Amino acid sequence: MTRYLLLLGFISAGLLSTGCARKTLSEPAPKAGAYGSALVESSGGKQVAAVGTILPQPVVVQVNDQQGNAVPGAPVAFSGPAGVTLDPVSGVTDSSGQFATNVSLGEMAGRYQITAKTVNKAQKRVELKLEEIALGYQQVLGWQLNDQYCDRCHNSESTPERVSNYDNLEVKPHPFGEGGTLNKMGDSELTAIINHGGPALNKSPLMPPYGYTLSKTEIQALISYIRAISDPPYKTPGLVYAKN
Repeated sequence: MTRYLLLLGFISAGLLSTGCARKTLSEPAPKAGAYGSALVESSGGKQVAAVGTILPQPVVVQVNDQQGNAVPGAPVAFSGPAGVTLDPVSGVTDSSGQFATNVSLGEMAGRYQITAKTVNKAQKRVELKLEEIALGYQQVLGWQLNDQYCDRCHNSESTPERVSNYDNLEVKPHPFGEGGTLNKMGDSELTAIINHGGPALNKSPLMPPYGYTLSKTEIQALISYIRAISDPPYKTPGLVYAKN
């Protein structure tokens, strides 16, 4: 009987502590004490992640005044399409005039538009729109293949995991997000270059052939990834896009 009562006591204490934690998490955000006139992106736009996952980095925006100075204590609220989760949704800028939110993408592949909002002294809304990219299964495979075989030359930025070879190449490869160039090439052309190397389309011989390294399915996945991250976005030939 004594053990049963002790067990009940521990369970009750656990429930009470859980209740307190939830209450703390749901406390209202601090009230705004200042107002700016512009919203700018600090970091976090155009990130890439698998569908249904959290973006690698938070989305960070900054509220500025008319002179371009950061405004601490200004209100900020985020919103996004159905399926997107934002944490936190709203609050006020910190001492550097910035506010951050963690973004979980929806379950459908594609581009998700996140909107950050603030208000100026006249209570007029000021908005900033950012775009994030969710990759489906095939595109995630292409992303992994890019990291393994392509990114070292096609990406000019080095990371702790990968040192870029971009600056060492006499002919600079096109970044895979460079839609202005790659969007003009059909899937058959990209397939030829990946299979047979640059000379297949009279391009640089520094681009080696990967036809004996990658399977047909992997090449298709890599092209799907290239199309997914294209800037400006790639439009599939033959499709009609509705105008706003």
